[in-house]
Amino acid sequence: MSEVHPEQLAAERKRALRKVRTGRVVSDKMEKTVIVQVADLKSHPLYKKVMRQRTRFKVHDESDQCQVGDLVRIMETRPISRDKRWRVLEVVEKAR
Repeated sequence: MSEVHPEQLAAERKRALRKVRTGRVVSDKMEKTVIVQVADLKSHPLYKKVMRQRTRFKVHDESDQCQVGDLVRIMETRPISRDKRWRVLEVVEKAR
């Protein structure tokens, strides 16, 4: 039996902690980059009204497969450029 090194276990745990989000592609005008808008519901700290908070991420799309309107799953990764820190995992639903 082979033993697993502690460094390898730490690397696997760290990879499991990466954030995964689902959002819509709102722009695909750049090469190998798409802009994905992720909507999240947040409660207002004082008035408790539920608000929709939208965040836009620049996402690395190596194969240029995403189009505007696609629903995609993205994962946090190492910095690829000045503002790209996410990459496309899969296209969940193609745009109609």
